[in-house]
Amino acid sequence: MPAATRTFALRLAALGGFVAILWIVQALNWLTGYSLNPAFGLIPREAEGLDGIVAMPLLHGGFGHLMSNTPPLLVMGALLSATATRALVAVNAIIVAAGGALVWLFGSAAIHVGASGLVFGWFGFLVARGLVDRSPVTLAAAALVGVLYGAIIWGVLPGRPGVSWEAHLFGALAGVAAAVVVRSRVHAPRVEGVERG
Repeated sequence: MPAATRTFALRLAALGGFVAILWIVQALNWLTGYSLNPAFGLIPREAEGLDGIVAMPLLHGGFGHLMSNTPPLLVMGALLSATATRALVAVNAIIVAAGGALVWLFGSAAIHVGASGLVFGWFGFLVARGLVDRSPVTLAAAALVGVLYGAIIWGVLPGRPGVSWEAHLFGALAGVAAAVVVRSRVHAPRVEGVERG
């Protein structure tokens, strides 16, 4: 198996493992009467809510909430795995830290939970990176994400009760920032063993 294929397979396995962890945490949260949400959710401008910057993507308000986040996590996560090369850790760190910090600073007074901030961050990153990098691969990824999930952009606007539009907005902005800050070009694979005349 070529090294690039093996690396991609490992990244997909890590993505599957991450989504599996979300479902395990959700089951534990449900079994404990959702006690994890007030304990570890992001609570804006409260010191005890600071750990929610990191924990917020792991917690959900119910099985339906996690179910709605799972398909875009898998699709956009696979696109990231295929195109973000060595930048995955940096991109995710910026999205989680910057997006979460902005929610903590400016979010409404509520317990904010859910991986949708990460979903919107990945969306913002993939679309913005297509425009920043302008390689055929990143433009194709941006176009695919736009076609599949372009309608989610309306989620950055306030309106639906119980939905953290702030996590959506700040996640998307953090993803765009990550695309500008983390410049990781996608290179075409080299053809090995070719004789040049």
